[in-house]
Amino acid sequence: MSHTGSRILVTGATGKVGSALVSLLRDNPAHDVVAGVRSPEKAATLGVTTAHLDFDKVETLLPAMDGIDTVFMMTGYTVDMFRQSKAFVNAAKAAGVRHIVHLGACGTNDTQVAHWGWQQFVERYIEWAGFSFTHLRPDIFMQNLLGYGGARPVDKGVVRHYVGGARISWVDTDDVAAVAAACLTDTQKHSGQIYRLASDVKSYYEVARDIADAIGKPFVYEPRPAAEFLDKALAAGADHAYMHSAYENYARYSEGSEPEDGAPFAVMESVLGRPGTTWPMFAHKHRARFDY
Repeated sequence: MSHTGSRILVTGATGKVGSALVSLLRDNPAHDVVAGVRSPEKAATLGVTTAHLDFDKVETLLPAMDGIDTVFMMTGYTVDMFRQSKAFVNAAKAAGVRHIVHLGACGTNDTQVAHWGWQQFVERYIEWAGFSFTHLRPDIFMQNLLGYGGARPVDKGVVRHYVGGARISWVDTDDVAAVAAACLTDTQKHSGQIYRLASDVKSYYEVARDIADAIGKPFVYEPRPAAEFLDKALAAGADHAYMHSAYENYARYSEGSEPEDGAPFAVMESVLGRPGTTWPMFAHKHRARFDY
C-alpha cells in the first residue's frame, strides 16, 4: 500500500490552480488540508484550515509547515522565485516535510526559454535537498483568456495576443489541479515523476473559432506585436527580467520559430484515467464568460 500524508499544505490556495485543488482535497477524510495564504480573510470561503504563509516573509514559512507531511508548492513568476523557493524548501526540510509536488512551468529539460529554465533550477534544488518529489510542468492555461494578471485579453468578441499564428499547447487549470491532487494523495506512485501537462494544441485563430461555435456569435483573434506586450508589462510595474524573457518567447512564436514541441497528451490520461479538456469543451463550459 502506498504511503499517503495525513496533512497536506497547499500554497497559492486562493489562485486558479490552488483553489481548485483545495476543493478536490477538502472532502477526502484521509487527509487534513491546510491552505497556506497571505490573507486568511481572503481564504475564509475555502472551507479548510488556513496558515499564514508569505513567501516574502521567511518567518512565516516554518510555522506554516508545522506537522505537514506533503506540500503543493507553487513557484512565482518573477526572479524572486529563486530567493523565495530556496527559503521555502529550506523551511520544509527543517519542518520534516517528506514530499513536494511542485508546480512550475512548461518545457523540456533542455529548454532554451529562460523563464521555463528558471523553474527547473527550483526543481533541482528540491531534488538536491533530498525530498521525495513530483514536478508538474503545465503548458499555457486556458483560463488565461478569462483574465490574466488583472487584465482581460478578451473584449467584445475579440481576443488579442502576441504569438502570431503559432499553434501552442494548452491545459485547463482544473485538470492541473486534478493531477496535483492525484500526486499529493498517492505520493509513492508519483514520486520522482516529471509531468508535462497539456491536452490540446491550437493557434489563437483556432481558439477563436471554437469560442465562436460555443457562443453562437462572431469571435476573432487579433495578433499584436510582442513589443507591445513588453511595453505594457513594464509600464504596469512587472518584473523586468521575467517579462523580457516572456517577450522573447512571444517574439519567437510570432516569427514562426516555436521554442519547442508541446506536451504529449497521454500524460494527462495516464494520471487521471481520462483525456484532458479540449478547447471546444472549455469554450462550451465557459461560454457565458466569453459571450458579449
